[in-house]
Amino acid sequence: MSFLDASARMIATFFGAGYAPAAPGTAATFATLPLYLLLRRLSLPWYLLSIAFVILLGVFSSGRMERHWGKDPGKVVIDEVAGTLITLSARPAGLGEIFLGMALFRVFDILKPPPVSSLERLPGGAGIMADDVAAGILSALSAALIGKGMKRRR
Repeated sequence: MSFLDASARMIATFFGAGYAPAAPGTAATFATLPLYLLLRRLSLPWYLLSIAFVILLGVFSSGRMERHWGKDPGKVVIDEVAGTLITLSARPAGLGEIFLGMALFRVFDILKPPPVSSLERLPGGAGIMADDVAAGILSALSAALIGKGMKRRR
């Protein structure tokens, strides 16, 4: 395996989280937490730029690994990392809000409501990443609505 393939495998599996024996997507969502805690200290523009960088790395690495492992392989979890970071783009500080966002993301990622499901049909790494990006956006919007509703009750 070339250095480029090995690097792509490391990124695509998010440093091995994709090798979790059960629920690798959920494992990757939780493995994203330390990265989120580091990135949330950035200003919003830098945080969003970091997400864009993760997405670009994800398109490249997941597309490359798809050539080795077949269509949308379960070991590729960099898409969950991007989706989780998008979900948490409001940069919540409380653990309750963070875990709510992560749970919402897993629900949207697993259920894949339209239009999320249709994005999987895009070719290569773009298709692997796009549905999780959309699930992250839906999760972020849902978390914001739930947060507003909870604040109104107080």
